[in-house]
Amino acid sequence: MRRRNRETILEAALDVFSRKGFRGATLDEIATAAGLSKPNLLYYFRSKEAIHTHLLDGILKTWLDPLYAVDPGGDPREEILGYVRGKLAMSRQYPRESRLFANEILQGAPHVAPRLTGELKRLVDEKAAVIRAWGAEGRLPVLDGHHLIISIWALTQHYADFEVQMSAVLGEKDPYPRAEAYLEELFSRMLTGP
Repeated sequence: MRRRNRETILEAALDVFSRKGFRGATLDEIATAAGLSKPNLLYYFRSKEAIHTHLLDGILKTWLDPLYAVDPGGDPREEILGYVRGKLAMSRQYPRESRLFANEILQGAPHVAPRLTGELKRLVDEKAAVIRAWGAEGRLPVLDGHHLIISIWALTQHYADFEVQMSAVLGEKDPYPRAEAYLEELFSRMLTGP
């Protein structure tokens, strides 16, 4: 029962935070969405910030896993294209989480700044060095690894963060199959060089 109530609260909070951001969300709204009283909600989480932080920690772990999985010993092109596919699949599977994270960043990252400058920066630096080494070895064109990773984030997460815009512009309920084909072609050309 305790685990089920925590999961219900987190699911409700994810929905509210992804639509309204941390500042716009209230504990009352989260409790109502969870079908619980506010005192009951506070029994499971001591504050709105505690719920928000718990959600962000889970999102960051989930999102970092595919970047950790980029194998320096693998085929560079396949490793990067696999990362692109993985990030797009995550945007499709976790659009609310993506919007929650985007809202946090737009607010100046008050709850995740240490993770961004710590674990995330270390991981991106490590993988950018791998990309640089692949270029130096002639296995890829010489690319700025940091900006390549950031470009992948921008081009994949945009589909989740701006879902309404994507649906309006493309006139499709599911833009992901075409997006995957396009991004695969785009990055394949970049990774092949001139």
